[in-house]
Amino acid sequence: MGEAATFGLSKSLREAGFKLGRLKTGTPPRLDGRTIDFKKLEAHSGDDPPMSFSYLHDSVAVRDQLMCYKTYTNEAAHDVIRANLEKSIHIRETVKGPRYCPSLESKVIRFKDKNQHIIWLEPEGFETDVVYPNGISMTVPAEVQEQMLKLIVGLENVNMLQPGYGVEYDYVDPRSLKATLQTKAIRGLFLAGQINGTTGYEEAAAQGVIAGINAGLASQSKPEMIVSRGDGYIGIMIDDLVTKGVSEPYRMFTSRSEYRMSSRADNADLRLTEKGRAAGVVGDERWSCFQDEIAERVALRTVLLGKKHNSQDWRAKGFRPNNDSVLRTGLDLLRLTGVSMSSLSAEFPELAGFSHKARTRVAIEAIYAPYVASQRASIQSFERDEALRLPPDIDYTSLRGISSEERAALSASRPESLGQARRIEGVTPAGALRLLSYVHTQRKVAAKEVAFEAMKRDRAAYRGL
Repeated sequence: MGEAATFGLSKSLREAGFKLGRLKTGTPPRLDGRTIDFKKLEAHSGDDPPMSFSYLHDSVAVRDQLMCYKTYTNEAAHDVIRANLEKSIHIRETVKGPRYCPSLESKVIRFKDKNQHIIWLEPEGFETDVVYPNGISMTVPAEVQEQMLKLIVGLENVNMLQPGYGVEYDYVDPRSLKATLQTKAIRGLFLAGQINGTTGYEEAAAQGVIAGINAGLASQSKPEMIVSRGDGYIGIMIDDLVTKGVSEPYRMFTSRSEYRMSSRADNADLRLTEKGRAAGVVGDERWSCFQDEIAERVALRTVLLGKKHNSQDWRAKGFRPNNDSVLRTGLDLLRLTGVSMSSLSAEFPELAGFSHKARTRVAIEAIYAPYVASQRASIQSFERDEALRLPPDIDYTSLRGISSEERAALSASRPESLGQARRIEGVTPAGALRLLSYVHTQRKVAAKEVAFEAMKRDRAAYRGL
């Protein structure tokens, strides 16, 4: 948007010894919703009923949700972009942008076989007419953007309130961070957001939460709070950043997790509330609500586990389990196709006394139970590796039995645990075992030195008697 670049912060970080890189991102133009012909477009409603983000509420305050609308670019719009590519320096490949939400210029160049790209028209709020056209971030001149927009169905008479623009920015190599997002070089300095090489609002917010919590804990000399890969997606993102670094703007996807069956939206409170309470960031109201819900679900599970029959008995009651010798509980029946809490109500009349939320969550947990159980062994193995902390001052150049590539990778990342070391790109399983052996040997040597010093002190004290 013509704003002057700033260099002071980057200069200070570089002088402090941080390795910096360069990335770019962009944003689409903003549109006046009053000038969009929504009658021509395909409407898309939100969840019905709308789901609350908070576990403290069963419903949202606003029942009438705003609609989103779908339209598409077309060949005429693409021709306008192609004719003006030389006017956009933001598409140059020397600085990488987001792979998963590329600019319209990048789409036109990279996907020549596509004659249209989807645009989601998203209202920005209840008290504004501003519409966010998701999918067409661009940096061609404003007059070109207006010309292109008016070629799109529904936007023929649109008023562009603000043109799209691009931003290039410096970032700190996130391998210089601990899992708390505190820098390894400067104690008390925490980094979060785009400065760590990520892109996206949620990614930045998640880092801000963790960095903020740990900054507060550090200021009070309290134990740090780490969200691991096994705890949730925040842990996946941070672990990816601090062990692998980035070469392009990082975006979080569920596919990055090894534990997707365990890390679900419906059980985030089970995974993280106790951790938050221990860190002092979960208040009494939320904690009381959490404990009450846990108690209700335990009671509901107890009811469903209270009856156990063979397949013949369950078939006589109208259910259709496999015809085998396995004894099944009511909880097991929930994994059968077509079985729900409602269909179990005749056999378990006590279910009527439980809340809809408790019945829904226990049903979900029952369905996922076999998969979660199979992942639990992997998570436990992961936690053992994470528990083996590595000394921060290891001289990887003197570590024998590993390749030069592994030395370089370990020296660049300086992992905090054996688990982190295993996940660094370029570190082989054999190299990780060498590192484990080296750490055990060093600890034995250190223990012997401590014992020897203690013996010398005892001898000196004995002589002094």
